[in-house]
Amino acid sequence: MDAHPTPPVTLVIFGATGDLTRRLLVPAIINLTRSRLVGQDLNILGVGIEPGDDEFLRQRLDAFLAHLEGEEASAKDEAWESLRSRISYLQGDFTKDDIFLEIGKRLGKTCNAAFYLAVPPSFFGPIVEKLADLGLMDESGGCFRRIAIEKPFGTDLASARALNERILARVEESQVYRLDHFLGKETVQNLMTARFANMMIESLWNNRYIDHVQITASEIVDVGTRGKFYDATGALRDMIPNHLFQLLAMIAMEPPNSFDAEAIRNEKSKVLKALRIYTPEEAKANGVRGAYTAGPLNGTDLPAYRDTKDISPTSKTETYVALKLYADTWRWAGVPFYLRTGKAMTARDTEIVITFQPVPFAQFRETEVNRRLPPNRLVIQVQPDEGMSMEISIKSPGQSVDTVPVSLDFRYADKFDIGKTTGYESLLYDLFIGDQTLFQRADGIEAGWAAVQPFLDEWAKDQSVPDPYAPGSMGPACADELIQRDGREWHELGVILHKNGK
Repeated sequence: MDAHPTPPVTLVIFGATGDLTRRLLVPAIINLTRSRLVGQDLNILGVGIEPGDDEFLRQRLDAFLAHLEGEEASAKDEAWESLRSRISYLQGDFTKDDIFLEIGKRLGKTCNAAFYLAVPPSFFGPIVEKLADLGLMDESGGCFRRIAIEKPFGTDLASARALNERILARVEESQVYRLDHFLGKETVQNLMTARFANMMIESLWNNRYIDHVQITASEIVDVGTRGKFYDATGALRDMIPNHLFQLLAMIAMEPPNSFDAEAIRNEKSKVLKALRIYTPEEAKANGVRGAYTAGPLNGTDLPAYRDTKDISPTSKTETYVALKLYADTWRWAGVPFYLRTGKAMTARDTEIVITFQPVPFAQFRETEVNRRLPPNRLVIQVQPDEGMSMEISIKSPGQSVDTVPVSLDFRYADKFDIGKTTGYESLLYDLFIGDQTLFQRADGIEAGWAAVQPFLDEWAKDQSVPDPYAPGSMGPACADELIQRDGREWHELGVILHKNGK
């Protein structure tokens, strides 16, 4: 089905002078403009604390074209020029009524508006309350008024519940679009199609055939200049209850009765609510954490996490976390989900690895095979180099019956011209047309925090520091021990990239 252009809408961006707007939001809208999915009836009103006029914001946004060359620059430049004149700026304090009254004047008789909160989480509640109290969320007359909120949605279960209660006291759930930019990735969106449009996959998608699942989001970058934010957050809060749990939910959800947004979100929420809530003892046994030490990384000498600017020298914040979880459903009973994420690691690699059960009997006793064939694995590469790879065993050439593992690979870039997208194109398009499929719901948010709360509580009581790991490694030794005690191994990070010679 072809995508239709969005209806007329004004996108109001709170925090319009920030990095998110320049690097991701505006480039995504440029791509939508090039694809003719948004047109001349899209307007952008940027709101920020810095003094300036319309041209001030336009010139700030001009910078995103500077690194482009050749045909891509020309195409983006044309799209940018068509959008540039429809960008305006409003300076003011988010906590004061004046700025919201002025927004109302700027919108005038504009019917449809989407408010994007590209601001620190402390502003989420106050901005929503101001928008609602001053009549900017009124949808009478057939108009729509929507709010887009970036994660994090709270810092623990109690704060997530309080934030949801505060927001939903003023607006309807149907008006709230909680973004997780991972869900804008093409491969993530393809997960449901790969499962539910292919009987050969879905028929094996259960505890009878799947041994375990690994979900990884590793980064080669260190904390850098985000020390103040990161030391108060850590790897678990930053990545697990949002990014990785959304991937887990799409892998483990039951087939929805339709591809309606609420039907899909119902099934995803059921998975998150089925995640086993550990006792303190179980949390201690099934979660490990680490922090990177000093050492070389990508040609530079990286200071240890504790020696980074704005990090406390006595910090107990983790830059790496690995968890073993269970979804207590009929389909997944007994199948462990191993999740890991970390900074300053050996590769930038977000992937899902489905490891299937070994064959029950291998009739290769007189060959060089190691008495046990390697398991089949489906590797879903989310980023970079989006695609899928199925690892199977075949006979090697020759007179003897020797087996070797091979990969059947699919790369989006080999088959489709997906260009250089930010991952926000689908999310912004769905925000404008009112499709909440890729956005999180309040009950799913709270279910995710409930599953990680035992780890937060246990680590808050623990006086030890996270285990050390070298920059450029696959993480601390305790993570290997976590999975090896079950007779399993972590999938090698970046292995698909290496196969492609990258």
